[in-house]
Amino acid sequence: MCNLYHMAPRLHVEAFFRAFVPEYSPLPVGPFGTGLFLRSNGGELQGIVGQWGMIQPGAKARRPDSRAILTNNARAETVATRPTYRAAWAAPRRCLIPASWYQEPNWETGKNIWWRLTRADGDPWAIAGLWNEWTDPTTGEVIPSFTMITVNCDGHPLLGRLHRPDPKLPDDAQDKRSLVPLERGQWEEWLHGDETQARALLVPPPAERFDLADAQRTDALLRAK
Repeated sequence: MCNLYHMAPRLHVEAFFRAFVPEYSPLPVGPFGTGLFLRSNGGELQGIVGQWGMIQPGAKARRPDSRAILTNNARAETVATRPTYRAAWAAPRRCLIPASWYQEPNWETGKNIWWRLTRADGDPWAIAGLWNEWTDPTTGEVIPSFTMITVNCDGHPLLGRLHRPDPKLPDDAQDKRSLVPLERGQWEEWLHGDETQARALLVPPPAERFDLADAQRTDALLRAK
């Protein structure tokens, strides 16, 4: 799962996605922080600033009582059934989340080394997500929120190296997770396709999509041990 990403700059988002985007500061975003997502609006992409962490319908507050309950990532396997996400999935309220990079941990040296995952071509990621709106029962304020969808990436040549492994489980049963960055030709189907079409897109990206600088630095440390 991802718990930190950096918003792509506004001008980059406008040019790359051809979207209508409000003013915002392109900052790193953590769980329950404020980020940008793109939703379809009359055939155009519209940028919305909202909370990175889906708010469950009917919730009394925009954040769970316990910070251990994170809703910034939604597992693809249960997104259609979990109370926080199922209405957005069924609607469907799918979105794209522009990111310059996102961060994941690598433990191959025995210590955590953070990898910043960027695209090899320098373009922003278009991460598959869901969005929703929640009305504050006290103030009546409408709060947009969004989540990133994750899929299993056990065995992936690059992404399978991330996250701390469970020594009690075999390599093919770790259930390591990956975000789902989408390519330009997939955006329309993700935003407007039926459930079968959307689920077909929920696969880890190929390793060649990534800048390998952090992986190569980790490889050098492993060779030096």
